[in-house]
Amino acid sequence: MAAETLSIEAWSQTGAAILGRIINPDDPSWTPEAARSILALAFAKSDQERVAALLEKNQEGRLGPAERAELDEYLRADAFLTILRSKARRSLKSHGLQP
Repeated sequence: MAAETLSIEAWSQTGAAILGRIINPDDPSWTPEAARSILALAFAKSDQERVAALLEKNQEGRLGPAERAELDEYLRADAFLTILRSKARRSLKSHGLQP
Protein backbone atom coordinates (compact mmCIF):
# COMPACT_ATOMS: atom_id res chain seq x y z
CA MET A 1 0.00 0.00 0.00
CA ALA A 2 1.37 3.39 -0.92
CA ALA A 3 1.62 5.60 2.13
CA GLU A 4 0.62 9.22 1.84
CA THR A 5 3.29 11.66 2.92
CA LEU A 6 2.20 14.15 5.55
CA SER A 7 4.03 17.29 6.56
CA ILE A 8 5.16 17.48 10.17
CA GLU A 9 2.40 20.02 10.83
CA ALA A 10 -0.26 17.81 9.22
CA TRP A 11 1.01 14.72 11.09
CA SER A 12 0.78 16.55 14.42
CA GLN A 13 -2.97 16.96 13.82
CA THR A 14 -3.75 13.30 13.08
CA GLY A 15 -5.71 11.24 15.57
CA ALA A 16 -2.73 8.95 16.16
CA ALA A 17 -0.45 11.90 16.95
CA ILE A 18 -2.99 13.47 19.29
CA LEU A 19 -3.57 10.17 21.11
CA GLY A 20 0.17 9.67 21.25
CA ARG A 21 0.56 12.93 23.11
CA ILE A 22 -2.23 11.96 25.52
CA ILE A 23 -0.86 8.48 26.20
CA ASN A 24 2.77 9.67 26.21
CA PRO A 25 4.45 6.35 25.39
CA ASP A 26 7.81 7.66 26.67
CA ASP A 27 6.43 7.75 30.23
CA PRO A 28 6.74 4.17 31.55
CA SER A 29 4.22 4.64 34.37
CA TRP A 30 1.94 1.63 33.93
CA THR A 31 1.98 -1.27 36.34
CA PRO A 32 3.26 -4.59 34.98
CA GLU A 33 -0.30 -5.95 35.13
CA ALA A 34 -1.69 -3.07 33.09
CA ALA A 35 1.16 -3.30 30.59
CA ARG A 36 0.68 -7.03 30.08
CA SER A 37 -3.06 -6.51 29.59
CA ILE A 38 -2.39 -3.95 26.87
CA LEU A 39 0.13 -6.24 25.16
CA ALA A 40 -2.52 -8.97 25.08
CA LEU A 41 -4.87 -6.83 22.97
CA ALA A 42 -5.14 -7.98 19.36
CA PHE A 43 -7.40 -7.76 16.34
CA ALA A 44 -9.85 -10.64 15.98
CA LYS A 45 -9.04 -13.15 13.26
CA SER A 46 -12.00 -11.91 11.22
CA ASP A 47 -10.62 -8.36 11.36
CA GLN A 48 -7.15 -9.56 10.34
CA GLU A 49 -8.66 -11.37 7.37
CA ARG A 50 -10.68 -8.29 6.39
CA VAL A 51 -7.60 -6.05 6.51
CA ALA A 52 -5.66 -8.54 4.39
CA ALA A 53 -8.47 -8.55 1.81
CA LEU A 54 -8.64 -4.74 1.79
CA LEU A 55 -4.86 -4.44 1.42
CA GLU A 56 -4.89 -6.90 -1.47
CA LYS A 57 -7.65 -4.97 -3.24
CA ASN A 58 -5.74 -1.76 -2.61
CA GLN A 59 -2.57 -3.16 -4.17
CA GLU A 60 -4.60 -4.22 -7.20
CA GLY A 61 -6.17 -0.77 -7.49
CA ARG A 62 -9.70 -2.13 -6.86
CA LEU A 63 -10.48 -0.38 -3.58
CA GLY A 64 -13.62 1.76 -3.66
CA PRO A 65 -14.22 4.84 -1.50
CA ALA A 66 -16.16 2.99 1.21
CA GLU A 67 -13.50 0.29 1.42
CA ARG A 68 -10.76 2.97 1.51
CA ALA A 69 -12.53 4.58 4.48
CA GLU A 70 -12.84 1.18 6.17
CA LEU A 71 -9.14 0.44 5.63
CA ASP A 72 -8.23 3.88 6.97
CA GLU A 73 -10.19 3.15 10.15
CA TYR A 74 -8.38 -0.16 10.61
CA LEU A 75 -5.06 1.65 10.13
CA ARG A 76 -6.03 4.28 12.70
CA ALA A 77 -6.95 1.58 15.20
CA ASP A 78 -3.65 -0.16 14.53
CA ALA A 79 -1.73 3.10 15.06
CA PHE A 80 -3.52 3.59 18.39
CA LEU A 81 -2.71 0.03 19.44
CA THR A 82 0.93 0.57 18.46
CA ILE A 83 1.14 3.63 20.73
CA LEU A 84 -0.40 1.69 23.63
CA ARG A 85 1.97 -1.24 23.11
CA SER A 86 4.98 1.07 23.05
CA LYS A 87 4.08 2.46 26.45
CA ALA A 88 3.36 -1.04 27.75
CA ARG A 89 6.79 -2.32 26.67
CA ARG A 90 8.55 0.69 28.19
CA SER A 91 6.60 0.27 31.41
CA LEU A 92 7.61 -3.39 31.69
CA LYS A 93 11.26 -2.52 31.02
CA SER A 94 11.14 0.16 33.73
CA HIS A 95 10.17 -2.62 36.16
CA GLY A 96 13.02 -4.81 34.91
CA LEU A 97 10.63 -7.15 33.09
CA GLN A 98 10.59 -8.42 29.53
CA PRO A 99 7.59 -7.65 27.30
